[in-house]
Amino acid sequence: VQLQASGGGLVQPGGSLRLSCAASGGIFTFHALNWYRQAPGKQREMIASFDEGGGRSYLGSVKGRFTISRDSAKNTGYLQMNSLNSGDTAVYYCNVVGSYDRGTYSQDFRSWGQGTQVTVSS
Repeated sequence: VQLQASGGGLVQPGGSLRLSCAASGGIFTFHALNWYRQAPGKQREMIASFDEGGGRSYLGSVKGRFTISRDSAKNTGYLQMNSLNSGDTAVYYCNVVGSYDRGTYSQDFRSWGQGTQVTVSS
């Protein structure tokens, strides 16, 4: 599965962006969609997760401001980001965990998108 992340850009403090993560490359069973970010000089951190049961979890610093979702018909995941501040400036990555049905067994995979830059600045 290939992932194409998009939607990043420059936004003023208090503004909003919606990131998208489009999956292509075959039929698979979805297990989880995760969004990570990596700020300059810092480690990559997971900020939001959406599981196959529809459960959502968020890093404390984005909870209440960010919303993760998925459109299964479009094979696309989203991250709606509101009330952005300078601390949200980072490269954002999407990650999908899934499996392929190989008949007699399932083949698990974990794919990453290429990253999209989000800059929050006035």
